[in-house]
Amino acid sequence: MEGDTIAAISTPMGEAAIAIVRLSGEEALHIADRMFRGKKPLKEVDSHTIHYGYIIDPDTDEKAEEVMVTVMKAPKTFTREDVVEMNCHGGLVSVNRVLEIALNNGARIAEPGEFTKRAFLNGRIDLSQAEAVMDLIRAKTDRAMNVAINQMEGRLSKLIHTLRQTLLETVAHVEVNIDYPEYDAEEMTHQLLTEKLTEVKREVEKLLQTAEQGKILREGLSTVIIGRPNVGKSSLLNSLVHENKAIVTDIPGTTRDVIEEYVNVRGVPLRLVDTAGIREPEDLVERIGVERSRKVLKEADLILLVLNSGEVLAEEDEKLFEAVRGMDVIVIVNKTDLTQQIDHEKVHQLAGTHPIVSTSIKEEQGINELEESIKELFFTGSVESGDMTYVSNSRHIALLKQAKRTLEESLNGIDAGLPVDMVQIDITRTWEILGEIVGDTVSESLIDQLFSQFCLGK
Repeated sequence: MEGDTIAAISTPMGEAAIAIVRLSGEEALHIADRMFRGKKPLKEVDSHTIHYGYIIDPDTDEKAEEVMVTVMKAPKTFTREDVVEMNCHGGLVSVNRVLEIALNNGARIAEPGEFTKRAFLNGRIDLSQAEAVMDLIRAKTDRAMNVAINQMEGRLSKLIHTLRQTLLETVAHVEVNIDYPEYDAEEMTHQLLTEKLTEVKREVEKLLQTAEQGKILREGLSTVIIGRPNVGKSSLLNSLVHENKAIVTDIPGTTRDVIEEYVNVRGVPLRLVDTAGIREPEDLVERIGVERSRKVLKEADLILLVLNSGEVLAEEDEKLFEAVRGMDVIVIVNKTDLTQQIDHEKVHQLAGTHPIVSTSIKEEQGINELEESIKELFFTGSVESGDMTYVSNSRHIALLKQAKRTLEESLNGIDAGLPVDMVQIDITRTWEILGEIVGDTVSESLIDQLFSQFCLGK
């Protein structure tokens, strides 16, 4: 299937200025010439040029669309195949018509992520770079985008290849000592082996130290706003999102369901969840909302616990503190514009080491301090995504943890006095594990699974 020509719409569906139909494969130029009418055939034009003309239905000889066609000839393309991109008007009917004509003239519809998959299979990018393409598309903040761009450029790949080369040279050195003892090669002693493996292990640990921040930048923090009814949870959500997403009234229990919204807080992507006020429900609808609130609470990375400064602490407030024990929590004392009735000393006692921020959402006070607290809680100092290699992909993190374990087993074997040829088994396994990150030792089924997550046309 990798040898045929694929086609897909590579822009979001809907009304827009431009929509793009992309073709890639050996017959891309031939298929495009059958349906394009311009000054000269596309096979005769220079690579990486754009041409004005019309799409014609060869079966009826009718004009289907006015287009600008970009021609990119192999191997200097994303897929390393001939690529043609037809820039159409961005209407649902017009772009689908162009795609249909392409399919009727020899192309087949591309599978999700197949253009990127071909770039990987043809050696244009490795697997970690291919995954970074999707990370870039899904990036919610500038920092997440910078991490994805660095990975697309091969920063992680280069480091992994360097570590694998060190391991490969070490294994080769061991085998030379074993198979050709008569050669005048430096003996691979336990000390030399320890130095090499410790060096690789140190680099793997450095990557894992960035994993928590990298994963947050890639996937965002699941952040749940909790509190008694009418303490200002929905107002807080609206303030962080800068839009009236949630209904705000003075009536307790207005929010009956879980409301989700993505928001960028100082470069940290939050999947912000406003919950129904957790209390003893008064009706069936509110009971369902409270049950859902308790469920998302268990899955949260960060809890924003909101209190009402204008009321005394209630038993329900204390139960909320108990419910979030052991979790990452920021306590928000809201409605500071009202007459203060809350016991601040009691709040500090219940909060323990958790940060406390005073706000008046109504008066737009304290939001900057809250955003700074969120950043500081998860990022000690600033995130220097331009200067560091961040590991953000869960698959990569799991493989690096496996590599660390096998390296530790190798070092433990050396300490126990095992022969170097037995230690070599674990070293080879580490080399294979690191190869799965960049796709050198990965299975075909995993490749298919990874690319199936991509959007159609990418």
